[in-house]
This record gives sequence, C-alpha cells and structure tokens, in this order.
Amino acid sequence: MKKFLKQKTPRKICVVLVDRANYGRLKPVMQAIADHPELELQIIASGTMVLERFDLPVRVVREDGFEINGEIFIELEGSTPATMAKSVGFGVVEFASEFQRLKPDIVLLIGDRYEALSAAIAAAYMNICIAHIQGGEVSGSIDESARHAISKFAHFHFPSTKRSAEYLIRMGERPETILAVGCPSSDIARCIDRSLNAEVLNSKGGGVPIDVARPYLLVLFHPTTTEFGGERRQMEELLEALRRLQMQTVLMWPNIDAGSDHISKAIRVFRTERKPSWLRTLTNLVPEDYLKVLANAACAIGNSSSFVRDAGYFGTPIVLVGNRQEGRETDRHVTQVDPVSDLIFSAIQNQLEQGRYPASTLYGDGHVSVRVAEALCQLKPYIQKRLNYIHIA
Repeated sequence: MKKFLKQKTPRKICVVLVDRANYGRLKPVMQAIADHPELELQIIASGTMVLERFDLPVRVVREDGFEINGEIFIELEGSTPATMAKSVGFGVVEFASEFQRLKPDIVLLIGDRYEALSAAIAAAYMNICIAHIQGGEVSGSIDESARHAISKFAHFHFPSTKRSAEYLIRMGERPETILAVGCPSSDIARCIDRSLNAEVLNSKGGGVPIDVARPYLLVLFHPTTTEFGGERRQMEELLEALRRLQMQTVLMWPNIDAGSDHISKAIRVFRTERKPSWLRTLTNLVPEDYLKVLANAACAIGNSSSFVRDAGYFGTPIVLVGNRQEGRETDRHVTQVDPVSDLIFSAIQNQLEQGRYPASTLYGDGHVSVRVAEALCQLKPYIQKRLNYIHIA
C-alpha cells in the first residue's frame, strides 16, 4: 500500500489546539507547515485555549503571527468526570461543524486530551484523514485510554520515541503509516535562549517575587482522573513538602480535567492559611518562557508530561508525584514517588543534591518539525484503515 504522493496544489492541514501544552509542542510544526510551499495551515482553537480563566492562550497564538481559522467552546463547567464526558460530546458536534466549513485534507492532532479525542471522532466519521503526534506512549489517568483511541482513529502516526513506534505496531497499526520523528517541543528547546528574565515570572500571577539569580523550584500538578476524589489530599501532601523546604517556588495552576477544582482549592486554602513567603502562582506562560523556567529550575515537581519529555533535554532534575505519568518512558533525570509529603520532601532534597543531569534526546533531537511538515506534504491521505494483525481475504 503506497502512502506517498507528490503534491501539486496546497494541501490543507488543520491543526487542533486545545490547551497551552498543545501549543507549546505544536508551534514549531505549525511554523514549518506555514513555511512549506505545498501546504496550507488551518488552525482551530478550543478547550482551555479560548478560556479567559486560563489567560486566553489563543491570544499568544495570534501574537506569534498565526491566523486562527476557528474558535469553538466545548468545556462544561464542573470539573467532574461527568462534565468531562459531556464536553467530549459537545466537542464532536462543534468540531464536525468546523471541519465541514474548513474542509481540511488532513487533521493534525497531538497527545491524549479528551478534546483531541472529540476532534478525532468527528474527523473519522467525516472521512477526513487524521495524523497523530505522540501516539503509542504509556501513562496513567484517562489519558492512557484517550491516546490509544486517537491512535485507532488516526491514519498516520508521528510517535516521539522508537518504543512508542513499536507499541503502535503491536497495536495493529501498519508500519508504513508510522514515522518515529521525535517530539516537536525539542525544536523550541534547541533554539531558545535559556537566559531567564525575572519579569517573565514577576510581571504576572500572584505571591512573592522570584529571584532568578537564586535556585527555585517549579511545581505543576494536574489531577489524575482515574483517582477522582483524592487529588486535593495529594496536592496538600505536595504543599506540605514544599512548606518544609521553604525554597522559593513557582507554582502553576492545574489544567481543566476532572478534579482540578479540588487541587485549586487546596492551593488557595494553603495560601490563605499558611501565607507562604516563598510561593508565586502563575496561570500561563508562552511556550518559550515556560521552557526557560523549566530549563533554569533547580528541580521541578509534580506530574506534567513536560517534566518527562522536555525537562530531559535541559537535564533539569524531576520529582514525579503520583501515577499520572506511570509507565511513561523516562530518562535518568526523573525520580518517581507516591503523593506522600515525607517521600516528596526526601526526593526533592536528593535531586537538589544531585544537581543537573546530562541532556537527553530520548524525546527528540530538536529537528522534528521539518520532518513532520515534509511527511504531511508527501503522505497520500486515505480513509479505510486496515489493522495489520487482521488478515483480509
């Protein structure tokens, strides 16, 4: 089955952005698509990208020079498993309307967000070819199921690691549809000036100013949706470990998944009752600034996937807390502990004593986006999938 084709007219590639992490990883791919003479970039913004409570990240996309072709609102308030499920349904309806209007040749999705799953369902049922970045990975939470479901809908795959590519093949995806290119966020990591201006942290958010000339911690803790109801206690354990350390800390607010309100409540109560003289909270950072903050942190603590994939490129020591990233491919810079304050405290101390690690290219070499754009130009879109482990007579 031949999957490559010389493209004569611009092929419309519709990139779906659903949160700040999405954009941080897709930005270099979007630029490579926009710069390619045989591709036409379309962008649909949804999820927390279009919500004011997350500092309206879609504004940053526009400021970076990209045109937004569609904005859709699908998030149902409540921060519960039921509201997440209903948001998936709203997403299918809204993405279908936008795809019908824009008529893309290929829909490009990344990762494991439930909003991306909505887009995958809509595109598949509308006979639109789907390309998926970061498939084949393993983690905890509902993300594990959503990621593999998107891979089953996808026609082409751009996994970040060789192991992920092997897992996709074992899932029945045809080898000729899989191109192990790496994670595109490594392109930004390779190119950015890592020097950090304190204004990046102190011109927004709340709490005490951060002195970037001194060591600081970065904390980002999202809910693990399969452990709904326990996330507030987990966050309280993490905050207690930080209180014992008394080290200046940049804490970013969680995503919108079920349980995020409980985590946010724990943070607000802690700030009010403890009045920490070492804590600064932030809602959002542009991709380059976030990577600078991550690159310069003495240690990062929490459960963000960026701590696994992006931090390794900088050698930043990581303490993963809980099960959200359980099973994900990690390098030497990562230590994983249960959400217990004593364990978190000890792990942070050990990582601070260890210091920085050698840079890792496990998740990309910094030259990923051009490979993705060229593949999107050359690949021949198709609709009918055939799983590799099924014999077709």
